[in-house]
Amino acid sequence: MDTLNNDIDSIVEDCCQTTDDFADLYYNFIDSRRDKMGNFYLDSAKLTWNHNEILGRQAIQKVFLDLPPSRHELQTLDSQPFLYSLGGQPTYIIMTSGTVLYVGQPLRAFNQSFVIAQENNKWSITSDCYRLL
Repeated sequence: MDTLNNDIDSIVEDCCQTTDDFADLYYNFIDSRRDKMGNFYLDSAKLTWNHNEILGRQAIQKVFLDLPPSRHELQTLDSQPFLYSLGGQPTYIIMTSGTVLYVGQPLRAFNQSFVIAQENNKWSITSDCYRLL
């Protein structure tokens, strides 16, 4: 039982460190290097942006390029590992909330949740749901 608990503790620690680093990088890029946002997503990824479904890395990249410049401020960040992930690869869900200021628009609150999976030692988004409040 101690071995199982130690394994779970290790998975949770890895999840927390990975998702903290990933979120820092993601929000830095969305605010300052938007032309590279497609690199965060798998080719087959799905983005739900304010109830609009976008499929595939190239289509997702276009969504980000069409947005006005922004500044995100995270207020909450939480993550959980999927202990029994598909394909045996580490998979985590990240949930964030905060505020975003798009140029020419009022400050808005947002929620976002995305699933990331590790493939070939690279973390990529498989599913993303972003909602302005």
